[in-house]
Amino acid sequence: MTKSTQTVTLIKDPERLESRLKEIPPEPGVYLMRDGSDRIIYIGKSRKLRSRVRSYFRDSQKLSDRIAMMVRQVAEIEFIVTDTEAEALALEANLVKQHQPHFNVLLKDDKKYPYICITWSENYPRIFITRKRQLGNEKDKFYGPYTDAHLLREILRLCKRIFPLRQRPDPLFKDRPCLNYDLGRCPGVCQQLISPEEYRKIVQKVAMVFQGRTQELIDILTEQMYKAAEALNFESAGRIRDQIAGLKSLNADQKVSLPDDTVSRDAIALAADEQHACIQLFQIRAGQLVGRLAFVAEVPSPQSDLGAILQCVLEQHYQTADSVEIPTEILVQHELPDGDLLADVLSERRGRKVTILAPQRQSKAELIEMVERNAQYELQRMQKLSDRNQQAMQDLAAILDLPELPHRIEGYDISHIQGSNAVASQVVFIDGLPAKQHYRHYKIKNPTVTAGHSDDFASLAEVIQRRFRKYASDPQLAKENDPDWPDLIMIDGGKGQLSSVVAVLQEMNLLEDVRVVSLAKRQEEIFLPGESQPLETDPEQPGVQLLRRLRDEAHRFAVSFHRQQRSDKLRRSRLDEIPGLGHHRQKQLLGHFRSVDYIRQATPTQLAEVPGIGPHLAEEIYNYFHPS
Repeated sequence: MTKSTQTVTLIKDPERLESRLKEIPPEPGVYLMRDGSDRIIYIGKSRKLRSRVRSYFRDSQKLSDRIAMMVRQVAEIEFIVTDTEAEALALEANLVKQHQPHFNVLLKDDKKYPYICITWSENYPRIFITRKRQLGNEKDKFYGPYTDAHLLREILRLCKRIFPLRQRPDPLFKDRPCLNYDLGRCPGVCQQLISPEEYRKIVQKVAMVFQGRTQELIDILTEQMYKAAEALNFESAGRIRDQIAGLKSLNADQKVSLPDDTVSRDAIALAADEQHACIQLFQIRAGQLVGRLAFVAEVPSPQSDLGAILQCVLEQHYQTADSVEIPTEILVQHELPDGDLLADVLSERRGRKVTILAPQRQSKAELIEMVERNAQYELQRMQKLSDRNQQAMQDLAAILDLPELPHRIEGYDISHIQGSNAVASQVVFIDGLPAKQHYRHYKIKNPTVTAGHSDDFASLAEVIQRRFRKYASDPQLAKENDPDWPDLIMIDGGKGQLSSVVAVLQEMNLLEDVRVVSLAKRQEEIFLPGESQPLETDPEQPGVQLLRRLRDEAHRFAVSFHRQQRSDKLRRSRLDEIPGLGHHRQKQLLGHFRSVDYIRQATPTQLAEVPGIGPHLAEEIYNYFHPS
């Protein structure tokens, strides 16, 4: 289909909207919504495309804030008709995975739940814990999110003790392995003493642990142990025996009493309030609880079907799962609206029948009750945190006389050492909580800010000008429910820093559209534009504490970036003196040798092996470090 070049949203052009809706057939398929910049912002499926898409634009339809914001940005609607609902479900999953539209994220990015990542895109895959699920490469694999970070770290530590895995993200030495190789804990990845194929076989065994297939792995290793013993290879058999013993210790005390412990099953339940749903998913394999995953989802509306939320979570969870990870039985708390359809799709992927049940009695119902109880505890914990943030935002709104609670608050700080390596940070709190996906760094470009001459006022003015310059050309952008527009700006500093920021916003004609305050460090005093005296506040009251948390986070973020810049400069200081060695080639050298000391020790032949470093430049580098 032809992509639209229109920039006017459909909701502002009723005639074009109605014409577009009439073109959509009442058949099963997938619909794609694009914004004025032609970006796909939402992908959905339906058994009747026309009625489903039309429902977004009905005045009587109660939409959540997230979906209502999405509808206001839709400039074009595309559709793909399929023969069956199952095809629509599979196509939607593939398109969402490919395009990752902003408004398709039902599950909130909650940093308190960690994931395990295995970087299959690399020759020697790394295994590490992360709280940020961002696919750098589609081949990389994430497992989780797990509820117990301590247990997850312990399992990973045991895996690294059971199997010979790379123990360091970067090599310790340039030309020899470290002590882990001599201890048998690492196969010498840094020096490529093991082939990528053999190492990936080891990592595949570890992946089976996080797939909940520990017992299957134990069976495979047991067979290998007997074969090694029969071949009189007792050293290998003993090593495999120790691996089996270590694997058995992982889930030794996690038995779950169910009548048929040979069936692999997942049990999912939720607890919800008017805004959020806390979902828990228990992974049970061979009667053992091998994984407990947790998700936080937005509740689209107070009348939302809880079964529909469970279905969306299951679709997103199994969308990235390997076929062997899909259990043969899924127990759900509520009936799913399209449970049969989802079961058929999962059965096709699994290669055997997958059953979805909503048990009402006996042990399976008791298991669902246990999962729901865990979800309820998590919801209560979230509500307590939300109440604290709500109280802090209400207090802050009262202190600053704001018409509404500040949804998005931005904090700014400057970091440098006497003007050298000056940088700035922008941190964002959404509803009182850090939203790290919106954090930004700035390198100060002002030519007057140099080593020995600092100017925080000019630095803050530069950062604010760069942050809001797109609104200066079109001030109306700030008034059209732009999710990037702040309700409040907090500057770390006193009256001087605040005045420099106010002057820039006045020059850009934006001061009337945003509130700006500063927070001075000594007495935790809040200053307003044009006021010579600080507001009368108590440093311990909730609103001031919220600003303090924002200020401390901005300071931490600025200092960490400044240290990184200073460290990079120190690493490159000597390399900068070599003629013909630019920034990119310096990066190549440091990436290959890891330090300037190793570069100094390298021969011209070794230097020439680095991409971008030819024989002539290699001689220049060698002669610089070894003057005749």
